[in-house]
Amino acid sequence: MTATPTLSALIVARNEAERLPDCLASVAFADEVVVVLDRTTDASAAIARAAGARVIEGAWELEGERRNAGIAACSSDWVLEVDADERVSPPLAAAVRRVIAVSGHAWHQVPVDNYVGARLVRHGWAGSFGTTSVPRLFRKGAKRWRAQRVHPGLDWVGKEGPKITEGALIHLVDRDISDMLRRLDKYSSAKAADLIAQGNIGSMPDNLRRFVSRVWKSYVSRKGYREGGWGVLLALCTGAFPLLAYLKARLEPERHGGVKRD
Repeated sequence: MTATPTLSALIVARNEAERLPDCLASVAFADEVVVVLDRTTDASAAIARAAGARVIEGAWELEGERRNAGIAACSSDWVLEVDADERVSPPLAAAVRRVIAVSGHAWHQVPVDNYVGARLVRHGWAGSFGTTSVPRLFRKGAKRWRAQRVHPGLDWVGKEGPKITEGALIHLVDRDISDMLRRLDKYSSAKAADLIAQGNIGSMPDNLRRFVSRVWKSYVSRKGYREGGWGVLLALCTGAFPLLAYLKARLEPERHGGVKRD
């Protein structure tokens, strides 16, 4: 008889003691829970161990590197990646178990419900500022993150399977508008450092065009207009992200790992 495939839940976090308990509770259905803590100084490690998770502590400058360290630490046949600000809904947990029991593919997209505060925002997520599905369920060895600071690229081995459609990954994206703007500032700074490290920060005309195309994609193509003012905010942040990253790399390179220009 074929053995039932096993599942590791992987959580990568930094100083998330407040949100970690609910996240851990939502992945208790997995055979193994691995928590990677990056330069963490709060009670996250104790919370994770008390929940029965295996804890890996360290310091990684690049997001891709710390996520790869977490994947390497997982011992199951399949891995489900979950961030500390996310929760696996019971219907999604059941769907994941069903999928890995029969799947002949290497990875599957997982649906995401995004919340700003208590509001579920369904439309307008686009680009690097948010998404309604993520490739988080995969066979061990099928996925590798690239060495980048923010939203690193992915390299895959094997073929994608059908998207899971039951349940959702509940993503508590931002607490409020101010939190959304702080995230934009943080992400664009990390992206500026990546651009400088790559040696190609782009150009003003290209990034202005990207601003317009991303705003259009978010507000029109992804139907952000159905969210009222929230759709306007999402469109502006989605368009501003690459433009801000370029401007930070161009105008303040010394703040992001580069050399100040004359």
